[in-house]
Amino acid sequence: MAAGLTLDAGALIAAEKGERGIWRYFKEAVGRGARVTVPAPALAQAWRGNSPQVARLLAGCEVEVMDEVRAKRTGELLAKARRSDVVDAVVVLGAVARGDAIVTSDPDDIRGLVAAAGASTGVIAL
Repeated sequence: MAAGLTLDAGALIAAEKGERGIWRYFKEAVGRGARVTVPAPALAQAWRGNSPQVARLLAGCEVEVMDEVRAKRTGELLAKARRSDVVDAVVVLGAVARGDAIVTSDPDDIRGLVAAAGASTGVIAL
């Protein structure tokens, strides 16, 4: 399977607002058979109820669960990076594990976590 995309909460908010950039990246990934993933904590951070645009986007995504092992690894990455945003760290850990690029509205924080994870994951700023 082609390298995929991981979307953060900012990407979901961009979809809700109808911003074209997120849809361009999403359609390109789906068109080449890549997986698009949304970590459950990112969905929780962005979801505010009935959003047809986000629901449409989610229909083409895999929602990644957060279990005890992932929660502990997230805390470890936050400690290493000296950061506190759980959602950003979950996004980074999953993307690094899958080899995904990350679509985000917060590229500086994401890049800091990618560096702390010792990875070279691509970051796509919206």
